[in-house]
Amino acid sequence: MATSKKQTGLGKGFESLIPGNFDSSLLVDEQERIQKVLTADLTAGKQQPRSTFNEQLLQELASSITRHGILQPLIIRSNGQGKYGIVAGERRWRAAKIAGLTHVPAIVRSLEELQELELALVENVQRVDLSPLEQALSIQRLREQFSLSSNDIAQRLGKAPSTVTNIERLLKLPAQAQEALRDGLISEGHARSILALATDEEKQAELLDFIVKNNWSVRQAEQFVVATKKGTHASTVAKKRVESTTPETEKLSQQLGRKISIKRTAKGGRLEIGFTTDEELESLTAALAKLKKL
Repeated sequence: MATSKKQTGLGKGFESLIPGNFDSSLLVDEQERIQKVLTADLTAGKQQPRSTFNEQLLQELASSITRHGILQPLIIRSNGQGKYGIVAGERRWRAAKIAGLTHVPAIVRSLEELQELELALVENVQRVDLSPLEQALSIQRLREQFSLSSNDIAQRLGKAPSTVTNIERLLKLPAQAQEALRDGLISEGHARSILALATDEEKQAELLDFIVKNNWSVRQAEQFVVATKKGTHASTVAKKRVESTTPETEKLSQQLGRKISIKRTAKGGRLEIGFTTDEELESLTAALAKLKKL
């Protein structure tokens, strides 16, 4: 299927999502801002919403850090006198201590810088031209940079917490589904249906294929999900139900010489018969009047 791809900011890196007048030196990706900070000089951030940490997962992370190091720097803020509070990365810091690291990579930000970056991210999510995936990426950055909960982010964005969660979940889509959403081949509603099958990657791929190749509506995708969760046989029934043609419509199409399709709705559906001119409509009306019972 030939499609015209809409260029989005995701292909250019996160910086392209920030407003043009924003000071790019504040971004995490500015490698020259990374410093080595003594592990002992860091303290847990007061805004950290997580109060408990899974010890087994910390041990696993510590093992990974021992092998590969800390791949993403912490975000910290000076508390004065050479001490720092952790804004983002407390879990990495705790695992680093378990691994015996004396220093960790970190980016030091002032309170003013943090406020400016947070404001830029909030404004970014509110842009009307931002795609769902770009919104999700910005929300994720808000969470990671500032250790904000869904409720905190929702309050800043003026959205319901459930809306924020649903947007961010789009980043959990399979790569092919993300690409289809980015290219406009599926909608956000379609994406949510695919996410509903997160425990079955094969069914996710199957549903994506049906949506793209058969131009399924969101309603059709939802029916497939419901039936799939009831079992394999129900899934087969669902696929038949959402087909745009049946043996009956094929027979009717042959008799009328016109393409006939089914459009399913929440209650039943409708038959659609195509025509291009008023003359064809008149001819079609006359043919319908003469039809024998199927």
